[in-house]
Amino acid sequence: MSLSVRVITPDKTVWDASAEEVILPSTTGQLGILSGHAPLLSALDIGVMRVRTNKDWIPLALFGGFAEVEEDQVTILVNGAEKGQDIDAEAAKGKLEQAQNQLDQLKGLENTAEKIKAEKAFKKARAKFQAANSPVKV
Repeated sequence: MSLSVRVITPDKTVWDASAEEVILPSTTGQLGILSGHAPLLSALDIGVMRVRTNKDWIPLALFGGFAEVEEDQVTILVNGAEKGQDIDAEAAKGKLEQAQNQLDQLKGLENTAEKIKAEKAFKKARAKFQAANSPVKV
């Protein structure tokens, strides 16, 4: 048995296919979904989702949202998403370094709006970098 997985952003459907397994970046940690999983609604953090089709793992960078699991249907509604194969790895590395430098400059500050924005930018850059550099084959 397999899962039907859909990743939907406000402007497009990024993924709509069957899979054997899904690993989601929930706000409480990594969440694995297999066929027959109990019904679930979970908040998603910015991070990398991995989808297993046959023996291939496909990474997608997710930028926060929600996931619903019901009767082998996994519906993921997110603010944004990109397939790892569509991300320029070198550009992602540069953005990650830039975001890390920005965050380092704000290290001593309390949770100001500027620091919170920098932390979010860092998490997005890290997710894109990880998705772009994630091996696809098991």
